[in-house]
Amino acid sequence: MTQAETIMKKKRSIKAEIERTLSKEQSDALWNKATARLEQLLRQYADLPAGVRAHTDSYIFPSAAIYLTAKDYMTEQQAYAVIEQAAIANTTRYGKMLAHLMKLPFMRDLFIRMWDPLTKKKFGKDSGFQNRFYPKKKGEYRMDILACPYCRYFTELGCFDLTRIFCENDERGYGNLPGLVFERTGTLGKGAERCDFCIRKASKP
Repeated sequence: MTQAETIMKKKRSIKAEIERTLSKEQSDALWNKATARLEQLLRQYADLPAGVRAHTDSYIFPSAAIYLTAKDYMTEQQAYAVIEQAAIANTTRYGKMLAHLMKLPFMRDLFIRMWDPLTKKKFGKDSGFQNRFYPKKKGEYRMDILACPYCRYFTELGCFDLTRIFCENDERGYGNLPGLVFERTGTLGKGAERCDFCIRKASKP
């Protein structure tokens, strides 16, 4: 099994969305062409640093490959909806799992504390992001993203609009956690100058 085939195997939720619109024959043809397109992208960008590839190879390139290929089989709006609806289903499920964990009293403090090391490891300079970090404050984590690989590579591939879907994943994942407040005023994917990210403990009534 090729690297592209292995990655695409994990995108079953997107394939399920495609099959809601197209016949099985058309869906399979689309999927095979998207897989070939992804393989080409993986070769084209093979020299990217490992931290950047954690985002490009797992999320950016497969989403772009499927979306760009899907536009040959359906309208642009339908192709966008395929990626968006799969993201909504996945991140909503993830948000519900987190919400269940946040009912444990110690988890809220732990969740906030983990964001500093997590951001610097997974969403920092080595992963293709440019950040602005703020002084630590008890019960709150705050930072801005000033540049990100999602904007960069979706733009390079001619599908910048897909960036919005990944921006909104944060809101779906963290926007309804008990005892916590997720605050955001804008994102790069929606035309703002930064993605602001603030998660804090809710004030007691």
